[in-house]
Amino acid sequence: MMNSTEFQPLALRLLNARGWDNKMRMLVLASKQLPTLDTHLRVNDTLVKGCDSDVWLDCKDTEPTILYMAYSPSKVIRGVLAIILEQTNQLTPEAVVAFNFDEFCEKLALSRFLSQSRGNGLRKVIQRIKLLAER
Repeated sequence: MMNSTEFQPLALRLLNARGWDNKMRMLVLASKQLPTLDTHLRVNDTLVKGCDSDVWLDCKDTEPTILYMAYSPSKVIRGVLAIILEQTNQLTPEAVVAFNFDEFCEKLALSRFLSQSRGNGLRKVIQRIKLLAER
């Protein structure tokens, strides 16, 4: 089980924000911290299928970690992506595969900010993150 000392700064800010409005504001602010996927890389191969809002996701090997980059036109989704990628960008590929994304998202109550279809899309993003870590 994760404890709060294992969270990166954006996740900690979301955890510590009080009230719905402050948490939503924090997500929008977090969207500005997302390692953005360049426009020319937003192609069909990097598009995550099954997302309500389009999400493009790719990575590059930066030994010993992987640098994930993403983009979505939705500010809230970009904020969620920024929080998740900040966490995964600190991990080795093996640690990404083993990482408990369900627990991480549950502790941050990310589902509160997503419709059911966007939550399903987030699961697709997480599947893609793990798939990229395995290659």
